[in-house]
This record gives sequence, structure tokens and C-alpha cells, in this order.
Amino acid sequence: MKKIRAAILISGRGSNMKALVEAARDPDYPIEIVLVVSNREDAAGLDHAKHRNIPTLAVENRRYCDRESHENAIHTALVARDVDLICLAGYMRILTPGFVDKWPGRILNIHPSLLPKYPGLNTHQRALDAGDKKHGCTVHIVTGDLDAGPAVLQKKVAVLDNDNAKSLAARVLEIEHRLYVRALAMVANDMVLQGDGRELRQ
Repeated sequence: MKKIRAAILISGRGSNMKALVEAARDPDYPIEIVLVVSNREDAAGLDHAKHRNIPTLAVENRRYCDRESHENAIHTALVARDVDLICLAGYMRILTPGFVDKWPGRILNIHPSLLPKYPGLNTHQRALDAGDKKHGCTVHIVTGDLDAGPAVLQKKVAVLDNDNAKSLAARVLEIEHRLYVRALAMVANDMVLQGDGRELRQ
């Protein structure tokens, strides 16, 4: 079975990263996680990846003079690992269009809202403030515009009368893990069907 080689970018504990790593342990899952990269050396998710014998790399953004040089270091590491697909999993930096253009259609992100609603931060409180009855999350392809790329999958949750931002975020996070695993498998299978493992259908 041909597997797509994926790297995961994180900034913290990487709960979505853990879900993807655990899914990839199944021999029938179409993804192989070949690298976990963090922009912070103290990211807790790096320890989990190491425990699962996945290569890790910390590329501290504070050690680079600008965003471009930091992203170039990450790009070089991904190319060296022959990565096909990049998964953002709590990566708390906005990628520049220059980086995204080097990986057209090959960067996925999971966002805690039903895009195009609420791009950016504080999505749960924004949904509550708007009086929404439904909230959720979206796995999408990353483009040069923030949280604006094509959706791969979405999942809704009901907003309860007694919800606050914390309780709503916790329920959304539970479905994020399952949704990202499903979406990544869909994308990987699509890449395998194309035969070259390098481009996604838009």
C-alpha cells in the first residue's frame, strides 16, 4: 500500500497531532507521519512524537531575523524528508504566501469554526456572541489568504443554552480529532489515485 508522507506542524501540546499520529499507526491508514516540526522547543507535542518514534524538529522562530528565513528553514527540513503533505495542528503562526506557494494544495489546517464563518481567533466566543445555534470545525486546504482555502470536511455541534466559550471549545475539540483523521485519509487517498503524490484536486 502506497502511503503519503506527511509532516505535522505544531506550537504546543498538539492534541490534533496526537490523533493523527495514533491513526497513522494503523497499517491500513494511508498516511505515514515522517516528521513533527514545532516553532517552539518547549512544545509538549514534541515529546509525544518522540515517544512514538517519530522524528522531531524544533525551529524556534525567535532565532531567525525574519519570517522568511524561519520558513525557509522549515521548508528545507520538509524537502529533506521527502514530505508530500503538511498538516497544521495548532501551529500558531500564519504562513506567508511565499511558503504556501511552495506547497500548492498540499497544506491542510483544521479551524475551530464552520468556515467561512469566523476566520482567525476567538471563534467560540464569536459564535456565542452572534447567537449561533450551530458551531463546529472545518478541515481546509491552506491558501495565501487566512482560513479561506477550500473546505475538505466540516462537522457541526449544537450550541447549548448554558454554553460558554470554554465548554463549547471542549466539545468542538472532541470532534476536531475525528474529523482531521477522516479528512487527511480522504486527501491522501485522492493523492494516491493521482499516482504522483504531489498535487491535490482543487
